[in-house]
Order: sequence, then C-alpha cells, then structure tokens
Amino acid sequence: MSELTQEEKFIIEKLKENDGQLNYKELQNLCQDEFEGVRLILKKLKEKTIVDYEGMIPGFSAEITLLRET
Repeated sequence: MSELTQEEKFIIEKLKENDGQLNYKELQNLCQDEFEGVRLILKKLKEKTIVDYEGMIPGFSAEITLLRET
C-alpha cells in the first residue's frame, strides 16, 4: 500500500476521534482550515478501503465510516 498523505492522515485521525464515523459536512468543517479537496481525498481513501460512504463521491448528508486504521 502506498504511503498516506498528511491530508489522509488528518481525516483518519478526525474519524478516530469521533468513534470512526462522521457526517461529511462535519468532517468538511473540521478540515476547512487545514486543506481543501476533502471529497477527492475521501475518494482516494475509499479506493484504499480505509473509509466507506454511499456512492462514488460523498454528498453533504453522507456518513463517512472508518473501516480500518492504518
């Protein structure tokens, strides 16, 4: 598996802090001061089977779930 980026690690850490699950909008708010492109980063994490959510790209009401810790 490829090395995780700082942004990916940040998202994983925020999910861990919230019992492995966050609403997309809440996660977006937590990330907005750190970086942009949360949807693209989540898509990459889903491809790596680290997180899961409904659909290909998360919508504002999507629940983001941490599947495994790295």
